[in-house]
Amino acid sequence: MTATIALFAHDRHREDLVALVRQYQPVFGRYQLIAAQQTGERLNAATSMTVQRLLPESMGGPAQIATEVGLGNVAAVICLWDASLQTYDPALQSLIQICTFCNVPFATNLATALTVIESLARSRVAHLIFNPVSGQGNAEQDLNLIQRLLEPHLHLEVHQTTVEDCAEDFARKALAANADLVIACGGDGTVSAVAGVLIGSETPLGILPRGTANAFASALGIPTTLTPLRSACQVILAGNTRQVDAAYCNGIPMVLLAGIGLEAEVIERADREAKDRWGALAYLMAGWQQLDEQELFETEIEMDGTVQKFQAGAITIANAAPITSVLAQGIGQVVFDDGLLDVTIATASTKLEAIQTVTKLLGGALMKPVQSPNIVHLGAQRLRLTTNPPQKVAIDGEVIGTTPVEVECIPAGLTVFVP
Repeated sequence: MTATIALFAHDRHREDLVALVRQYQPVFGRYQLIAAQQTGERLNAATSMTVQRLLPESMGGPAQIATEVGLGNVAAVICLWDASLQTYDPALQSLIQICTFCNVPFATNLATALTVIESLARSRVAHLIFNPVSGQGNAEQDLNLIQRLLEPHLHLEVHQTTVEDCAEDFARKALAANADLVIACGGDGTVSAVAGVLIGSETPLGILPRGTANAFASALGIPTTLTPLRSACQVILAGNTRQVDAAYCNGIPMVLLAGIGLEAEVIERADREAKDRWGALAYLMAGWQQLDEQELFETEIEMDGTVQKFQAGAITIANAAPITSVLAQGIGQVVFDDGLLDVTIATASTKLEAIQTVTKLLGGALMKPVQSPNIVHLGAQRLRLTTNPPQKVAIDGEVIGTTPVEVECIPAGLTVFVP
């Protein structure tokens, strides 16, 4: 099912259609609207809705609607015609036939229109934000699979990201349209971008992992191996949601973690070629390579009115910790719904000691949590961190600049579909 409604009305019934859209604007506002030209112009002028105008009624508008129905792009057609007109309209007859053939609801008067609207009001509208360049799979095949799995159950509005059209913009569009749920399909960058827009809203987030690490999905227990898209679609359709924490780092939304020093250098070192070849192991391999080059730095953390100072080789400030985190996962204590940030600091007095400490953490990320006097773990809802010299900072897998940083946890700030 698609998330588009087609509208058409003859002159005598155009104001009836305007009144209908006004009365049920909350329902119509969840859908993309298309209409023949005169109908669209009147709706745009008389309501606050945005209606895509097609050709004029007498010059192919109904035929365009029929084409969209045939392509599977229309959820319902409301066509208020003038029954007193005796003129045979082949385009209108074609529209009736194609709706009948494609089993698309077709309302011809106010009574049937109300029935269609009531049905649409009970349906869930989902906006799917799909990044075609994520991961190593075939984008077209993956999108077709997702549509086959979800469209029998949801009115699905599909948005594909491009260089010009980013995931955040599509997520804002979905919120403005009062979508029942928003689905992010891609890697951690796509998921984080969409999640960042949804922080503080009541709109739930569905995650379809299609990236290299799929860190946030993994942290939440969403399947990321074998048949991840099929399994993750079933998680969304099952409808079980959970409120999880989110955060802001220097005003930038964060759902995973901020990596400072080693973590950021590792993310920068694990380039697209390495991720395409090795997958999530590319991050761990980059971590081992970076150890020999990582320099110690002075850090100062201010939280809860106290200031602590350390000499560190690596720091993470985690809301949720995936296996690809070469630092936070080693402590085995990150909880994504406790209202706190988990701060892990690999301290050291010498570079050799720093390498030994981080090596333990790298092993902990693969095997089991570690304990070491050089590993400091702190919990805070809000903190400010400075370093000398300044260190690179990565938020949710993207390097965004250098220290200092201010981070604040938003308890239960995000609603997510989970197993």
